[in-house]
Amino acid sequence: MAATRFISMHKSKGKTPAVSLSERVAYILNPTKTDGGRLVSAHGCDPATAAAEMLLTRRQYLDAGGWVPGNDKEVLAYHIRQAFKPGEITPEDANRIGRELAERFTKGRYQFIVATHIDRGHVHNHIIFAAVSEDAGRRFRDFLGTAKAVRKISDRLCLENGLSVIENPKRGRKDYGKWLGDQRPFSAQEKVRDAIDAALAQRRGSSLSFLAPGQEKATRCRKKTLGDDYTPEAIQERIEGRRVVSSSRSKAPAKPARKVNLLIDIQSKLQAGKGAGYAQWAKVFNLKQMAQTISFLEENGLLEYDALAARAAEGTARFNELSGTIKRTEGRMAEIAALQKQIVNYSKTRDVYAAYRKAGYSKKFLAAHETEILLHKAAKAAFDKLCLQKLPTYKTLQAEYAGLLAEKKKAYAEYAAAKKEMQAVLTAKANVDRLLGAPPERPEQEKEQAQR
Repeated sequence: MAATRFISMHKSKGKTPAVSLSERVAYILNPTKTDGGRLVSAHGCDPATAAAEMLLTRRQYLDAGGWVPGNDKEVLAYHIRQAFKPGEITPEDANRIGRELAERFTKGRYQFIVATHIDRGHVHNHIIFAAVSEDAGRRFRDFLGTAKAVRKISDRLCLENGLSVIENPKRGRKDYGKWLGDQRPFSAQEKVRDAIDAALAQRRGSSLSFLAPGQEKATRCRKKTLGDDYTPEAIQERIEGRRVVSSSRSKAPAKPARKVNLLIDIQSKLQAGKGAGYAQWAKVFNLKQMAQTISFLEENGLLEYDALAARAAEGTARFNELSGTIKRTEGRMAEIAALQKQIVNYSKTRDVYAAYRKAGYSKKFLAAHETEILLHKAAKAAFDKLCLQKLPTYKTLQAEYAGLLAEKKKAYAEYAAAKKEMQAVLTAKANVDRLLGAPPERPEQEKEQAQR
């Protein structure tokens, strides 16, 4: 379920368009709300300079004779808020769905950023998209059914991703929590607080006790009952780290490795008759699947359990290694793309900034060229953050990007093969474990089956 709201973003009273938009973008990109900026995605712009890039597109539109309403009624951008039912979705999936919502609604023609906030009891997205198309050719037309169109796309995405949908949406300006009213689910924090309050309420005036699973009468935490380390005072010391207690229970002995030929083990198990162990396995698997497993073991020379387990471990390690390589390559490619964009922005605005500096950093000049100056400063800050002694050329970065793309394609081919091999080995091992790991029948069971 996702509740949506569509908001037009005008220039703030007494502030310039640049400041107005920058403040609102900064709010949704707040690192404390987006897991350090991890839950942010964008299209057609870099999140760090999104406001400036949107305003530059606006400037290009105005320079080409684009129309804007007067009396501070111009819309700088549009804001979509998409809030999900508590506990129904992960932040990562929420951000992905938010990006898909923005892409479908804008048809990829407008710059946008998506920020997923996790600071509330419910995960929610903030989407800001520019009022002017990325090619600076037209303005977005806010029509009467805009909010309804956003909700329809959001509902479809919820259905496609197995999420619930609001059956009778209510119109209004209430926030998500108020919209849910008395039916609003408790957040995780509220549940923890209630549990603590309930436990303390029961604790007052009584001794500390615990009830083990299947136990009818609780056991009090007393020295004579559980020992010195389990009194309320000792437990408090253990919580504070002033007392260390090692478990009196020894670890269960490790399961001995299988030395017998797996084919003999499997055949013996299958020929043992349809006992309890076989029945338990047959609920999930069938003889056809086991025949495929046996064939796989023979073809790959995995006739000992140790060899099968080792191949499964090696296959998983290889898959993870390739996956890590691809992620690192994609990360570097993203860095190059961002740096290329900053180089372009820096080059485009260099003359304007030089004139601004020559004008003695005039406020009048700043007001007339605020967008270009902001982009120039953002690009310079990005370069300083990278601690680059010499700025690489656009052509050099383009060549590196092409090389990384070729490496990524090659790695993907190996990745697909490694994934297929890993899945085959893990499936075979799982089948063997399920069949051979079934508990042996007890004599009483065998006697009962013999009498049937």
